[in-house]
Amino acid sequence: MGIKAIRSCYPQGKIKAFTLSYDDGNVADRKLVGMFNKYGLKGTFHLNSGPILEGDSWRISKEEVRDLYAGHEISIHSLTHPFLDRCQKDVMVTEVLEDRRNLERLAGYPVRGMSYPMGTWNEEVLEVLGALGVVYSRTTQATGTFALPQNWLLWHPTAHHSHRILSLAETFLARKHVLDLLYVWGHSFEFDRENCAFTWKQMEEFCEKMSGHEEIWYATNIEIYDYIQAQRSLIYTVDKDQVYNPSAIPVWILVDGKPLEIPSGKSAAI
Repeated sequence: MGIKAIRSCYPQGKIKAFTLSYDDGNVADRKLVGMFNKYGLKGTFHLNSGPILEGDSWRISKEEVRDLYAGHEISIHSLTHPFLDRCQKDVMVTEVLEDRRNLERLAGYPVRGMSYPMGTWNEEVLEVLGALGVVYSRTTQATGTFALPQNWLLWHPTAHHSHRILSLAETFLARKHVLDLLYVWGHSFEFDRENCAFTWKQMEEFCEKMSGHEEIWYATNIEIYDYIQAQRSLIYTVDKDQVYNPSAIPVWILVDGKPLEIPSGKSAAI
């Protein structure tokens, strides 16, 4: 029996993933979501429900939240956008839990992801998040790399949209490494700023460049988290001739370069 090369991969045997992440729920999200939909991209939108529920004109309205972000992900960004690392624990809990509660009512599904308001955290914040049902949280500390996070509560993105993303896209598209991830973040209102470093026109050029690649899985943050968790739960026989998937979603692996699907709750011969 020959030795088979077994490699992890994304759904349908895709070797790369691409996700986008935008904060605050500004009215410019309307234009950005339209652009993502046009090019078949998926984003996660981290919202402050406090000002949205109060009718802040700078934000999208509560009535449009569910329909606007349909097909994307709605995620926590705190109730009122404080520095969480400067909050007392009870205030911190309220900021996260009430934002989650409000967003779940607006979205109509469980909300489990987050990004840090002001980009700050400390060990106490991390401890609290785990107790509040938050499974991942994005930072603002760009890595310039295409690696998956080592700690999901400190999910560092590849880059802010203003930082060489057209060049990074070229590098990403040329690479052949399995489980590469390009993660771009920002705020939609930044495209409307006078003398902005990255314009709407450039963002559309980037979206067009990234769209329609068969080797790329276009996913939200939570879809990536859930898939990688399922993938890491696979159970192999010692001989590596069988693999069992105990998770609730199908998982794929590459066997000698060919994709193999392991259905939810099933075993597959390798």
